[in-house]
Amino acid sequence: MAIISKKIHPEYFEMVKSGKKNFELRLADFEVKEGDTLILEEWNPEIKEYTGRKLEKNIGYILKFDLDKFGQKKEVEEKGLYVISLE
Repeated sequence: MAIISKKIHPEYFEMVKSGKKNFELRLADFEVKEGDTLILEEWNPEIKEYTGRKLEKNIGYILKFDLDKFGQKKEVEEKGLYVISLE
């Protein structure tokens, strides 16, 4: 099991901390597996420094996809994507 640290902006940090945001959307530029630990380190982009606050989360399901997997690359680039949390 790996431990992965990533920056997170204050508004998203608060949403994860409160439980409202229970997902992460990240560029797939690192290795990750179910069962790994994600350390989210609050980052203040205005002063470009860490705040010192951290959250530790266990990684469950991971979905990695290609923008053109369903033949919709143009539409995705124009309209964007939603990530929807199911409760």
